[in-house]
Amino acid sequence: MNKTLLFLLLNVLSLGILYAQSSQNIRGMVYDKESNNPIEYATVAVLNSKIPLGVSTDSLGQFKIQNVPIGRYDIQVTLIGYNPIIIKEQLLSSSKELYLEIAMVENSKQLDEIVVTPQINKSQPINNMALGSARMLSVEEAGRYAGGFDDPARLATSFAGVTSSVGNNGIVVRGNAPKFLQWRMEDVEIPNPNHFAEVTTFGGGGLSALSSFVLGNSDFMTGAFPAEYSNVLSGVLDMNLRTGNNQKRENTVQLGLVGIDVASEGPFKKGSNSSYIFNYRYSTLGLLSSMLPEDAENTKYQDLSFKLNFPTKSAGVFSIWGVGLIDRSGQKAETDPSKWEYMQDKEDQDVKQYMGALGLNNRLRVWKNATLKTSLATTVSGLDMHTERMDANVKPIPQNLIKSTNWNFVFASSLNKKYSGIHTNKTGLRLTGLKYNLLLEEATHQQPMNTITDESGFSSLLSAYTNSSLQFSDKWTLNLGINTQLFTLNNNYTIEPRAALLWKFKPNQSLALSYGLHSRLEMLNYYFTKSKEGELINKNMDFTKAHHIVLSYDLNIGNDYHLKIEPYFQQLYSVPIISDSTFSFINLQNDWFITNKLSNKGKGVNYGIDITFERYMSEGYYYMLTGSLFDSRYKVEDNKWRNTRYNRNFVFNVLAGKEWMVGRSKQNMFNANIRLSYQGGDRYSPVNLDASHKEEDAIYDESKAFSKQLSPAFLLHFNVSYKINKKSLSHEFAIKVLNATSYKDYQGHRYNFKTHLVDPEREAIIIPNISYKIEF
Repeated sequence: MNKTLLFLLLNVLSLGILYAQSSQNIRGMVYDKESNNPIEYATVAVLNSKIPLGVSTDSLGQFKIQNVPIGRYDIQVTLIGYNPIIIKEQLLSSSKELYLEIAMVENSKQLDEIVVTPQINKSQPINNMALGSARMLSVEEAGRYAGGFDDPARLATSFAGVTSSVGNNGIVVRGNAPKFLQWRMEDVEIPNPNHFAEVTTFGGGGLSALSSFVLGNSDFMTGAFPAEYSNVLSGVLDMNLRTGNNQKRENTVQLGLVGIDVASEGPFKKGSNSSYIFNYRYSTLGLLSSMLPEDAENTKYQDLSFKLNFPTKSAGVFSIWGVGLIDRSGQKAETDPSKWEYMQDKEDQDVKQYMGALGLNNRLRVWKNATLKTSLATTVSGLDMHTERMDANVKPIPQNLIKSTNWNFVFASSLNKKYSGIHTNKTGLRLTGLKYNLLLEEATHQQPMNTITDESGFSSLLSAYTNSSLQFSDKWTLNLGINTQLFTLNNNYTIEPRAALLWKFKPNQSLALSYGLHSRLEMLNYYFTKSKEGELINKNMDFTKAHHIVLSYDLNIGNDYHLKIEPYFQQLYSVPIISDSTFSFINLQNDWFITNKLSNKGKGVNYGIDITFERYMSEGYYYMLTGSLFDSRYKVEDNKWRNTRYNRNFVFNVLAGKEWMVGRSKQNMFNANIRLSYQGGDRYSPVNLDASHKEEDAIYDESKAFSKQLSPAFLLHFNVSYKINKKSLSHEFAIKVLNATSYKDYQGHRYNFKTHLVDPEREAIIIPNISYKIEF
């Protein structure tokens, strides 16, 4: 078997050597950003090519520039009546056509003689209603930036205002818990799409199930969201799947220490406009067991993502998309009591997880300047976790049980209409049916298992919104909107105004002020906590809510440099808390078993400033400097302000990278990237030693919640890659390393049975991925 694979690999490599070619095509479509209509006669030019290259778009807004030499290019698009735009840092390889979807903004003055400075789209969000605290996430950056690890969540940690840990990809946006983040796919809210999600961190997981081979460019928002976003408090990862190449088939196989990927895209048949794209991945984490946490050796996962695209002549464009994952993890207890040092040594744990989302979308041009988009989708997430603890006779005693399945059924529809060059409106609704099957049991203080939640049923979350963008001139833009939600389980509702004002006082400088009221439901199991008498004590829990205010200053310096400064303020209220304690859902990390009655009397505040200065990729190198200073605090009924769990106070990042075109024909690429991060240490509560000795477990002094802080963390990530471009074929060898400095993540405290001390649990998790990728 191994000899056969080696023989096939050598044959593929030899084919690449025999048929060398150093050019490829750039294709795409140009459309109006407000109306989504295709734009005809736009000029598309390759700026930094040694020979003039360019074409005009056809009646469908499509273009194709043929035989472009391999390399990295900036693409400029111009048309009278529209603001010219420059698409930065586009990488063209021999194995794949480069396909671009380019949105242009109409010039409100509509005068032929006006000279307009081209707009650099590198950091501009795809959603034109987002005027501040938003940035486009490039899939190519997720693979290129050190620390990105082909993961959109880890890529987001490169940007200002975001902190995280090494062991999981849960992201803390401006001091907010990872659970307040919303994951979106194709305009549908989806469950946490990470492997091993919701176990160590709500809102995060080990690594993303979303493959960079299938993902398209997406938006990352960190505050004051437009009106179409509901059920979110901290940030939004608004992701899209790429449309597959409808003219030729292209395939990818990647072999790595983290997983094996197989991807393909192309037309269903020759001459058809329909296309497919998919990626399947299977884990190979067993190869890294010596570098991962000690219980990772039983870890297995697989995932699948796909999109099928079907354009029609009169019924619009249909697409069927999906993403899914299956995980298995756990640990085995030590059967020799003399070797028991910590509680984990005595525990057996088996964890099964799954997540899926399947959708049908239709995009239909109903009038000249109006587009109707409709989505039908279903999502599911499930966790089956069983933990047993050995007694003195090495007999397993049930400790806790989680059987949680949540099905969502989603109908969403929106109408985007451009009424004029000044006014564009987007109005829509979203109906989400919530089907749940929940069973939570826990044993405390060596008592039998107690049922906390045992509930099955159906509820719904209804949302409607409208958002108008008014571009009074090239200098002034005003966005106004409103969102409303209704949770039918307890009939709680919200009415949330949104507003943003942009002043472009110079061609390369702008100032924006954004405001939004936002809210989010908690996980459904908390609404069905039962008292000893069987009463649902938290069924009427309200939305957690927050006011966001953001001021954004944006400066483009030439075509290659960009500065952004954003001071912000967030006021959280209606936060669930437990009376007569310091517990607040603001700090909730991974506690499924909450038996107390909750009240929405908690408050919180986050404020700070985010600064980004970056040099776009040009002349073969780039760099980005980000810095954030912030404070995140909360209070409960005693009215005393305390640090939140996520109040690191500061984070600084330095990213840099260099590309070299090498080889006899200068068509191969060597790439090196590095990221240095320096951030405040984890917050934690001091240990109550007397109680810990009594219980032989780590017990914290909650009266001093999160009053302690570890020393700052210094992290180093890097990657290097070498790409060989041949005729219709490319090979890439890459090494990517997270946490090269061996920083030890804080996991909490644990009681040591041998020394009778309470030890801090810290572990250095170094994640390397050595991979080989072939595209053909």
